[in-house]
Amino acid sequence: MAIQFSGLATGLDTSTIITQLMNLEQMPINRLQTDKTWYNSRLAAFTELDARLRSFASSITALGNSDTLLQRTIKQSSTDYFSASVSSQALVGTRYQVEVVSLAQVQKSVTQDGAASRTSSTFGTGTLNLTVGDTSHSIAITAENNSLDGIMQAINAADLGVSAAIINDGSSTPYRLVLTGQDVAKTFSLDSSGLSGGTDSLGSMNLDDGFGGIINPPVQAATRAHVRIDTIDIYSDSNTLTEAIPGVTLNLMQAKEGTTTTLNVNLDQNSITSAIKAFAKGYNDVISFITSQSVINGEGGGVLGGDSGINAIKRHLQSMLTTPFANDGVLSTLSQLGFKTQKDGTIAVDDTVLSNAVGSNLDSVVSLLSGQGDGKGIIAQFQDYLSSMTNSSTGMLQGRKTSIDSSIKRIDTQITALQARLDQRQKTLESQFSAMETLVSTLNSQSSYLTQQMTAYSNMMNSGSK
Repeated sequence: MAIQFSGLATGLDTSTIITQLMNLEQMPINRLQTDKTWYNSRLAAFTELDARLRSFASSITALGNSDTLLQRTIKQSSTDYFSASVSSQALVGTRYQVEVVSLAQVQKSVTQDGAASRTSSTFGTGTLNLTVGDTSHSIAITAENNSLDGIMQAINAADLGVSAAIINDGSSTPYRLVLTGQDVAKTFSLDSSGLSGGTDSLGSMNLDDGFGGIINPPVQAATRAHVRIDTIDIYSDSNTLTEAIPGVTLNLMQAKEGTTTTLNVNLDQNSITSAIKAFAKGYNDVISFITSQSVINGEGGGVLGGDSGINAIKRHLQSMLTTPFANDGVLSTLSQLGFKTQKDGTIAVDDTVLSNAVGSNLDSVVSLLSGQGDGKGIIAQFQDYLSSMTNSSTGMLQGRKTSIDSSIKRIDTQITALQARLDQRQKTLESQFSAMETLVSTLNSQSSYLTQQMTAYSNMMNSGSK
């Protein structure tokens, strides 16, 4: 790069002059950059609006389901013996006395004699007879599977509703076979008298009909769950009871005959009102954002100001909010749920009005919001509209993004072309000022030479006259 001595000949600050001239030349690009920033800000605002519309749609999903508006709550006098969950089918205001007499458990049986090895001990060949319920099944034991592991695998492969495992009890012959029924209906017994020729013996087993005809009780007998609800005896093959109380599921945890737990079913009014208030919050988030982006300091000129699309969204939401909705209930407007429109377009909820509506006209609240039968409620209208506005292909954001991206691309093209001309312009100015400096320097040199010559001539003339 050549070293430039700015203004040495002319005394002018040529670098500053060129910079200032280029700043003037740069102004069209600066305006384009400002336009690009504005477009990017609009795109960010549209993206945020899309996110708020999606959030609003998500917050009202539950209201479109009548089960949400028919939520029940359960109160138990104790949680030691069972847990309970409730659906909208449970009867509000009902009270039950629940006594857990016994839990459901599967049969479990263990061999009394152990083996020294899981794999090398041999128990003879022949057949094991596994009786499940009233049906006897023969399981073939050969020289390939007459180890304890082999017998376990043969029982499991038979898939008879009884599973086999091996435990280690820590003794000198620690390995013992454990059989477990897969459900409480599976009672079973095992007879090993059909095995012969082995060096080891399975020995007796804690089974209803033990090995070699020795009868021993199982370590755990199969029993059904037994509860008393309001003195009515109810039995189940599972510790989860779904039909003992209408709309209530009981999960039994501990049995104690003679101990009663009181269970009350009530309307979960707090959850219902919270779900309805979530609608107001989602609505307000959208309206407040649109307003904030349309004005600056209470006046026009916001980044989305003048956009007909967002104003249309605001008007449509406000229209759906206030237009009466025909349904089978006595409520037809959201204002009857306590919704009140504020000056800024947002809504507030009157807790007293909402609580009274839910407490005294719940069926009508459900009909208005969620609909009944095959009919849709007002929430479905909001969901359909919000879905159309946030559609990834045809929604508001996609349309705005396509337009804005096109504008930004056009601006980038213009900036690139202008910048190329500016770079050439700067080179031209630098060349012109350099030429000027060179010319002035040459003239200064000539002036200095002439001055010297005139001085010498004057001195010579003065000397001659003396």
